Amino acid sequence: MADVLIEVKDLTKHFPLKKTKLFGEHRFVYAVNGVSFYLKRGETLGLVGESGCGKTTTGRAILRLIDPTSGVVRFEGRDVATLTEGELKDFRRDAQIIFQDPFASLNPRMTVGAIVEEPLFVHAIGTKSERKDRVASVLEKVGLDAGYMMRFPHEFSGGQRQRIGIARVLTLNPQLIVADEPVSALDVSIQAQIINLLVRLQEEFHMSYIFVSHDLAVVKHVSNHVAIMYLGRIVEIARSADIYGSPRHPYTRALLSAIPEPDPRVDMERAILGGDIPSPANPPTGCAFRTRCPLAHEICRFEVPRMVAVGEDHFVACHAV
Repeated sequence: MADVLIEVKDLTKHFPLKKTKLFGEHRFVYAVNGVSFYLKRGETLGLVGESGCGKTTTGRAILRLIDPTSGVVRFEGRDVATLTEGELKDFRRDAQIIFQDPFASLNPRMTVGAIVEEPLFVHAIGTKSERKDRVASVLEKVGLDAGYMMRFPHEFSGGQRQRIGIARVLTLNPQLIVADEPVSALDVSIQAQIINLLVRLQEEFHMSYIFVSHDLAVVKHVSNHVAIMYLGRIVEIARSADIYGSPRHPYTRALLSAIPEPDPRVDMERAILGGDIPSPANPPTGCAFRTRCPLAHEICRFEVPRMVAVGEDHFVACHAV
């Protein structure tokens, strides 16, 4: 498809664990197991799941901040894993990340101007005067005064720091941004401001987002498609309207039922999952969700469910569907 910006196929990332016995077997944390999806230009994919399901690892492996164990990531048709050092540097200009923690992601020893200018300096873009003008421009784009350039990160609130992080990303005019839970560390009122800012910037610059979050209520407002992850695998992926209007996987239904309803007159039916999430170092055989699933059958113990189409652009991995 000509308008596909990035295609991910069977992406896998396993982290080795330290041996506890000299001749013991090698053990791994199975963080990501065979994740596949594609993202079109100018669209947003929401990547949702509980903590520890592999969302952040998926985003970082796509950007090659960590090298995947196996699988293919194609950006504009090119395999990211085969890029040379120079080609990878060019890829970094087009694919950026917004980090979760606005306090830890900014260097406290650098001024705001130096932080936002750094990507331009690294990629040798523009003269010193041109870079300064660019920094002032992007700061204003994200709702900050250009006069803040000489201040340090500790002088700003959490929401302002996240705006600085977004400004740093914007300096290179990227095509893809992985937003790794960009509002989870912020107050609810500030979350709305940052979400609206990201939506406005996407419309203005026609960027694509992979929006990583555990909050389905937030993802609903920004995503064209939503992928639900559980223990390293995508269990359901569809257009946003289909996920929220007709969820098919029992895990998706449980997540949606946990979204708070502000109207006290609405009687919400909660889907309570039993037990805890299994360890990614020792996942269950067969379907990883079977230990908590109310619809589990005998086949779920032995066979990993495959993705099957249940509608247009709607895919589910569940034996009970």
